[in-house]
Amino acid sequence: MKDARFAKLVLFLNSLVPLALMLWDVWRKQVGANPLEYVTRTTGMLTLVFLFITLAVSPLRRITGFNWLIKFRRMLGVFAFFYGLLHLLTYVAFDRFFRLATIPGDIATRRFIAVGLAAFFLMLPLAITSTDAMVKRMGGKRWARLHRVVYLAAILGVTHYYMLVKSDVRLPMTFAFLLAVLLGFRIFAKYYSTRSGVVARP
Repeated sequence: MKDARFAKLVLFLNSLVPLALMLWDVWRKQVGANPLEYVTRTTGMLTLVFLFITLAVSPLRRITGFNWLIKFRRMLGVFAFFYGLLHLLTYVAFDRFFRLATIPGDIATRRFIAVGLAAFFLMLPLAITSTDAMVKRMGGKRWARLHRVVYLAAILGVTHYYMLVKSDVRLPMTFAFLLAVLLGFRIFAKYYSTRSGVVARP
């Protein structure tokens, strides 16, 4: 139990390292000519990275047999939401200057924002229900069904990134490929478990 707590502490601190490095670069003005774009892109990228790491936990656990990996999945998911929240706040604070009334018009002209907002609001209930108390309150099956929404959030997140990029789409397409692998593995595992009579793990 102590080892698990220590490992979670290490994961927590390391998950904050990208934020510290980004803020350090901003402080030293090493972010190019457009600091807003740098922070927006960085927080968005971190959201996707943590979201994909979260989605990779179950396949890795199934392939390797390392069941202890599941202990870190919820924390990784919360950090995906945390960086998504920073991504959204960057837009609201430094792009819209908290003028919320201007956001609907901006969404109408820049549709990728609507897709990004949809992904964020799908992640919101997942973050709210990420505690042990909420799992017990909802029940394991209902909690697991709700958290399948993360797949749709990931699809929308990748779509948001693809729509944002104007020319070089290699990176968003790489994310799309990885997402297809992660979701394809789940479909295969569910089909295999059904055929073999084994109950698939979430």
